[in-house]
Order: sequence, then C-alpha cells, then structure tokens
Amino acid sequence: MSEAIRKKELSPVEVMEHTIRRIEQRNPSLNAFVYTKFDYAMDQAKRLQEQLGAGKVSGGEFCGVPTALKDFLPGKPGWPGSSGGVRALAGAPDAAWSNYARSMEAQGAILVGKTNSPSFAFRGTCDNFLYGPTSTPFDLSRNSGGSSGGSAAAVADGLVPVAEGTDGGGSIRIPAAWCCCYGYKASVGTIPSVNRPNAYAESHPYCFAGAITRTVEDSAMILNHMAYFDPRDPFSIEYPKRDFRDALKRNIKGMRIAYTLDFGVYAVEPEIAATAARAAQRFAEAGCSVEQVDFRLKRSHNELAECWDDMICINTVDVVESIKRAGVDLMGEHAGDLPEEMRRCIEKAYRGNYLDYARNDAIRTEVYDALQDVFDQYDLILSPTLACDPVPNAKDGNTMGPEYINGEKAERLIGFCLTYFCNFTGHPAASVPAGLSPAGLPVGLQIIGRRFHDADVLAASAAFEQIQPWYHLYERADKRPLLRP
Repeated sequence: MSEAIRKKELSPVEVMEHTIRRIEQRNPSLNAFVYTKFDYAMDQAKRLQEQLGAGKVSGGEFCGVPTALKDFLPGKPGWPGSSGGVRALAGAPDAAWSNYARSMEAQGAILVGKTNSPSFAFRGTCDNFLYGPTSTPFDLSRNSGGSSGGSAAAVADGLVPVAEGTDGGGSIRIPAAWCCCYGYKASVGTIPSVNRPNAYAESHPYCFAGAITRTVEDSAMILNHMAYFDPRDPFSIEYPKRDFRDALKRNIKGMRIAYTLDFGVYAVEPEIAATAARAAQRFAEAGCSVEQVDFRLKRSHNELAECWDDMICINTVDVVESIKRAGVDLMGEHAGDLPEEMRRCIEKAYRGNYLDYARNDAIRTEVYDALQDVFDQYDLILSPTLACDPVPNAKDGNTMGPEYINGEKAERLIGFCLTYFCNFTGHPAASVPAGLSPAGLPVGLQIIGRRFHDADVLAASAAFEQIQPWYHLYERADKRPLLRP
C-alpha cells in the first residue's frame, strides 16, 4: 500500500475514504475502535496527496497507511484516552507519545483512532465497563482476546492493516491467536521504553511495545523503526544497525525445534493441542528437527498465574497512586469503575512486602531456568499460544477466561494463556495463525526464541507463513454478519 501511494498508483485520500467507510460499516458490530479521529486522518491524507502531487514528499515506509493506537498507555499528545475503558479517566488527554505512534507517524502512517482494551490491560480478554467487549471477527459472540484485543480485531477485520499492541503477559500474542493475526513480542532491550519516575517499572514482569499485523514482513518493517537504543531506558541494548527483514530470507533448515503441548502445567483443550501440534510438525518440511520435550516446572499453572497477577499489580499500584494524587481515587470513590478481580489484586499488592516480592522473583527464575534448560539443546520452543477457543462475551463488561479447561480449574485472568512465561524472562516470542479449530475459530502457535535471538523467531515465522499461509482465512472474517448475535 505504501509503495503504491509513493508511486502515485494509489491515492491516500481514496485509501482513507475506504478505511473510514469500512470502520463505520463494520465497527459497530465488532467494537474494535473506541475512539476515531476521522477529520484529522482525512486532513493528513489530503495534505499527503498534495505534497506527493507537488513532488515534495518521498514518503516513509508506511506512507499513507492507516493505523490505530491502543487505548491503554498514552499514545499521541492531546488525544483522549481512558486507560482501557475506566469511566473516571475517560477523555483524559494523552501527555506523551508512545513508541509506536511516534515511529509510525515518522514513517508516514496516518493515525485514525484508538482501539479497545481491558482496564489497565489487566487480563487476557478484551472487555471493560465503559465500552464493553470486543469480538473476534470469526464469531461475534466470542471475545477477541486481550489486552490488545481491539487492535487485533481491527486488523483481522480489515479495518486497518496494522495496529499498535503492548505485551505485559501476552497482550500482543493472545489476541493475535484468537483473531488469526501475527503478533510479535521482541526480546527485552530491543524496543526502548522510557518511564519516569520509575525507570525500572516495566521489568516486573517485562512489558513490551509492538504491533499486530497480518504478515510477518509488516511486523519486521515496524520493528525496524521501533527498535533502537535509548540511553534513558536502563534495559535498552545498543545493537549494531540491523534490518529485521533480512531474517525473513533465512533458510531455517537444520534448526533444532522443541515442542510442548502444555509446558507440563497447563490444561489445554484437545482440539487446540492437536491443531497446534500439526502446525509444529510443518517445520519438518523446512528441514528442521522437531521433537516433543517435557518441562518440569515446580509450580501449578494457578500458582504461576497468581505470580503474574501479583507482579503486574506492582506497576498498577504505582499508576493508581499517581492518579489519586491527580484527584481520582480508583480504590475509593471510583472503585466501581474497576472489575472486582482487579481491585482484589491491587489490594493484595498494597498489603505485600519484600518477602512476597522476592518469592515471585524466585518463581520467575524457576521459569527462566526451565526455558534455558531446553535452549541448551534447541534453537526454538513451540507451544499452543492459548489453551482454549475464544470465550463467549459477557454481558456485564467483565468477560473472563474459562473457569475450567478439560475439567481442571483455571485461573481466569491469564491462566488460559501460555504466553506470560516470556514476560517473566524477556525471551522473544510470536504467535502465528496455526489454523482453525473444529469450531471454525482461530488457533495460534507460539514460537519462542533464545534471548536476543529475535532473528530466529522472525525467520521461523516467515518460513511457516510460506509453508502454511493463513491469508485466505481472512475471507471468513470479511463475510461475517454486520450485527452481533
């Protein structure tokens, strides 16, 4: 699209007219966008068209491409946000740029609005009390996954070709799996994030900025502009200049690939495991060795999920306190704006002490060691991205994960997600569409690489995209009904 616009084969105004029309027609039933700025987007498109006509703009790599921001962290100064549908915060202007917004605008992309997210991105589903649930375009009665669920649904439904995601426990990979998109989470230190007053805030667990796309190449292109060294980020790594698209051309023959159905602790629906297992075996067609391995983690999946809940709420308490100083008490007067499960976790974080903090760090170290034990012998680890099909949307703004999976009780905030281990550890990981379950719903295959070996994950993703393309599956989304059931 960008190349055609730069060559004047495609009008940015016509692209934006199509985008606005499609959002207006399809978003009411999907609920992917919660804020649109069509007047701004059209003005940007007209300005670009005039500049191209006068030969004044060569354009960036995303010249004229419509894109969307996630309604969670600040994205574009002056634009309103709600921190994920928190009623008391709705309309508060963004005070800063996100890495995604700044990088994409610098490359000529045009921002058209913001997409839905759960409150403070705290769960693996996409729903909140202000805006309600976002659906996967493959079944409007079911959830898109979270927390970047609005972005994934918008990309899968063809509302925009690429959109912003963030990932603190799988929030890029989870909705990518349930919406049949490609979601990539880079290694720690690759994409900078500058936080103040606490520069280390996004390390418990590691939280990442990124994008959700339909193709591996688009993710690699975006990564080229989001990945750089920033000395104000204590985790930022000063790599030599690199083009992540080079990895897409690599021959992965000879790579040693480990596959696990469940990391030894998760209950996974049999049809999900079977679909992901078939997808994993496709790597043998590219000349890789694929072997199933056993993980021997010491904790149950419920204990591991609880550890993530506790750790992510350390950040949330900081945010809640800063908002309280600004005059909005989310644990007092406005407590009803947050789900009960989130309030309970925040209250637990207030009661926590150093021993709790140290215990959780010891648990994440156990997960780190379990992954590294496998990486001593293998280049990649594959698993299902999620343990179940997309869950039905709730009617009260509080959609959660399944209570039971295969008869086993599941932690409902993130316990159905096989993703947050990589947020404990900082390993690069992606979710690629693995096919459809017997119910006709998307299934994701997670690809995990060694720390700082992003090129391996991108190379494997691109190889899988060639062996088992998924683009044709978007036809199902394109033909979906325009009314919710």
